[in-house]
Amino acid sequence: MALLLNLIAGMLIVALALATFRLVRGPGLADRVVALDVIAVLGAALTALFAIQYEQRVFLDVTTILALVSFVGTVAFAYHVERGAR
Repeated sequence: MALLLNLIAGMLIVALALATFRLVRGPGLADRVVALDVIAVLGAALTALFAIQYEQRVFLDVTTILALVSFVGTVAFAYHVERGAR
């Protein structure tokens, strides 16, 4: 089980590095915001993985809060883009 959790953590870290690259090199603002949202989701996945690996339920609270903040940020960006189009 530990090997599988380490493998999953490695894949999430690679995905995090790729999303960070897109955040830095993104051609437009929308690409950067989507990359930031992906980074937040990957962070939530990593904290959920830590909750499983270390058997600590407090990490699940962190995961929930991170997901909610990410969702609010995405909605705020969508509102900003819609308002700017008018």
